[in-house]
Amino acid sequence: MTVNDTGSGTGGGGAGSVLFVDDERAVRLAGQQTLELAGFEVTACDGAERALRHLGRDWPGCLVTDVRMPQMDGLALMERVRTIDPDLPVILITGHGDVPMAVQAMRDGAYDFLEKPFPSDRLVETVRRAVDKRRLVLENRRLRAALSGGGESTQGIVGRTAGIERLRATIAAVADTDADVLVFGETGTGKEMVARALHGASARRKHPFVALNCGAMPEAIFESELFGHEAGAFTGAAKRRVGRIEHASGGTLFLDEIESMPLSLQVKLLRVIQERVVEPLGSNELVPVDLRVVAATKVDLKQAAAAGKFREDLYYRLNVVVVSIPPLRERRDDVPLLFQHFVVQAAGRYNREPRVASPTQMQRLVAQDWPGNVRELRNAADRFVLGLEDVAAEPAAPAQAPALSLAERVDHFEKGLIQSELARQKGSVKAAIEALNIPRKTFYDKLKRYGLSREDFVE
Repeated sequence: MTVNDTGSGTGGGGAGSVLFVDDERAVRLAGQQTLELAGFEVTACDGAERALRHLGRDWPGCLVTDVRMPQMDGLALMERVRTIDPDLPVILITGHGDVPMAVQAMRDGAYDFLEKPFPSDRLVETVRRAVDKRRLVLENRRLRAALSGGGESTQGIVGRTAGIERLRATIAAVADTDADVLVFGETGTGKEMVARALHGASARRKHPFVALNCGAMPEAIFESELFGHEAGAFTGAAKRRVGRIEHASGGTLFLDEIESMPLSLQVKLLRVIQERVVEPLGSNELVPVDLRVVAATKVDLKQAAAAGKFREDLYYRLNVVVVSIPPLRERRDDVPLLFQHFVVQAAGRYNREPRVASPTQMQRLVAQDWPGNVRELRNAADRFVLGLEDVAAEPAAPAQAPALSLAERVDHFEKGLIQSELARQKGSVKAAIEALNIPRKTFYDKLKRYGLSREDFVE
């Protein structure tokens, strides 16, 4: 018997990679042809030892193997594969008498089994599900590596666009200082995440991170909650209460939606920031505090100060370091990465099998404006995992005409399509060109035009 290590690649590898192992030449060739016609890139081997030469922790596909083979059978091959990567899907081909054994093999980690004779469409469907699962596993690993590789200051901040890179650089530059920070961003962009990243990368990370949403706090208890009170300071104050500011001493105080803080309390906050002391209600003693203040807002505080809705002196005191978070519509190229990241998280929370969005679905996700920003995208990923919403559905028409011109919208769509295909092909230019059906020179011209590099998509 001989080995075919290349495969004809009829589908250009568009559907994924498959290693097909069977010692019978007729079965091997039939399986290879069936899968290649379905778009898979197939490597066919006549034995387990030859197959193992192709497999590694980064193998971007699945293994299909016969059980009954000389020298090393399919079960032994599966055990060897599990030592290489326990997450690599193995599909067993069995005879009728081997079904109980195959069921036990699934309990031991096999992905699925096919009983001979099996229809071609069942082989294709089983392999497609296995390859999709493998793609998700590798993407999840790459995401974890990207997150851990970014350092403590960028934990959880997912993206590769220029705006996100600038955000990471700003956080890294100011995190390990005591400078107070004003975080500006639209609703849902992740302002608290940025505040936690600043805290996590600072020398204060072992001390409290205390968050207060100024917009959700009733004004009647705001002062007591923020500054604390002594026993008997007012009706119902039976004992001393430590306020949020004092509790944050040594760490970071995060004031979200600071534009909602009552004007009467803004002057007291200004004193805290300037003098690093707090005076609880009902007390004549000043309590020293050692903290960093990170405030967040979704409005232009300078305009709010000019309109008399925010104290101008407090604005200038907070305006030393400003961190701006770009809205999702200005970083559309990050949508595929973010969506997959949220899908993995949601699958873990709901104990569901992670789903994989198709290129068409991902293109439509990229095309949406996402007025709720990252929070809205996360909710869409949750619904996708739960099967409550099809992300392939046409997006609702925006209430207002988009700010982008037609040419800009076409560019965004085309760039997203190329990115999606390169990601799907794990950076293979040849496979991406074949899938997109465009000339090689045109493809490279577009990579240059959109500032893309195939290396960014290689596993």
